[in-house]
Amino acid sequence: MIIETGRIMAVEREGVWVETIQKSACGSCKAEKGCGQRLINKWDSHTSYIWVLLEGRSSADYQLGDEIQIGIPEEVITKNSLIAYLIPLLMLVITTAITHIQFANEAITITSGFAGLLLGGMIVSWYSWHNRHNPELQPVLVDDTKPIHFFQSDENHQHVAN
Repeated sequence: MIIETGRIMAVEREGVWVETIQKSACGSCKAEKGCGQRLINKWDSHTSYIWVLLEGRSSADYQLGDEIQIGIPEEVITKNSLIAYLIPLLMLVITTAITHIQFANEAITITSGFAGLLLGGMIVSWYSWHNRHNPELQPVLVDDTKPIHFFQSDENHQHVAN
């Protein structure tokens, strides 16, 4: 599970809106000026919010500005990343191949490739909208009522539980 720290920006009855605190690795990496991530972080200054379900907890326990930890399971990130990238690419390749076999015209093939890419994006958008309230795909609140245990190495390279 990937753990992120965030600040509560809005409290609602069933969940909270959380602004995650960006942890930039810039400055500690050897690539420094050759890295595109640093440049993107400079340009991309917009704030994004994440909806986190309270899962039966009382919303009165949370206040605006509180720092909380949220967790996102790795399998959710992996599965959704594959869906977001693979479906549009597959649709592009499939529509391009079928059109090229049928018409053998470069202009039609290119146009159908873009149409397949657009169709793949629409499928991903539909999937996201359809699963927007799926609790299995939502970030979870990590607190004392549901502690997460993970293993770390100590100095002697033995695994100990936290």
